[in-house]
Amino acid sequence: MTRESLLAQAPVLLHEEVVALFPSKNERTRESLVAYHVRKGRLLRVRRGLYAVVPPGAQPGGFSPDPYLLAAKMAPDAALAYHTALEVQGKAHSVSERFLFLTKTRAHPVTFRSLEFKSVRHPARLLALNRESFGIQKADRSGVPIRVTGLERTMVDALDRPDLGGGWEEIWRSLESVEYFDLEKVVEYALLLGNATTVAKVGYFLDQHRQTLMVEDVHLEPLRSHRPKRPHYMDRSRRGNGRLVSEWNLVVPVYVAERSWEEGP
Repeated sequence: MTRESLLAQAPVLLHEEVVALFPSKNERTRESLVAYHVRKGRLLRVRRGLYAVVPPGAQPGGFSPDPYLLAAKMAPDAALAYHTALEVQGKAHSVSERFLFLTKTRAHPVTFRSLEFKSVRHPARLLALNRESFGIQKADRSGVPIRVTGLERTMVDALDRPDLGGGWEEIWRSLESVEYFDLEKVVEYALLLGNATTVAKVGYFLDQHRQTLMVEDVHLEPLRSHRPKRPHYMDRSRRGNGRLVSEWNLVVPVYVAERSWEEGP
């Protein structure tokens, strides 16, 4: 089997997908053929059970597989999420060497060269309601179908877990590059998570972008009715320097409220 015929299957292949390409019914023979193609530099082993096909003319040591395709194959139900979803959809303000994917299965972190692949469990509330597939879409990446959270779920997830969204400045700048959200879906998902602080963060962001995102009171009212009853910190790791936004009972870091990143040198 040539590189071209391997590459014709997909740029990234699971072990069972590679093995299935060989006609022999003898398992040891097929395993030997996989090892042979690795030795020949036609297959690059990324981690146990996952390979990238090395294109003709490229050397394994200098070849960089598409990291989004690798992340999408890290678990059977992997869905690119958080900052990685923003990247793959072309909305991230900056790029990262950490690639995040949602899964219900147990998946250990993987480091490949300088890249880190990290699994994230679906929010417990979604699992309890059997709604973990909410907002996950199918997309095409180099002819390969992948799963990724849509922009609406990605917005809420990033505000819910800013540590996975790249931090507040990155989240704000990235989300502000999105021209359109299905606001009804944003509200539905925010309420589905059942976290009053997250609801307030989503409401605050939408409130700050009424004009650009065409936000109306009909979108904000359901969020207001589920905001915290007492002030909650938007960022519990930074409690010392915040500003209370009473409409949302949310203590917002001053640098977020004032968009300090826009200040000149």
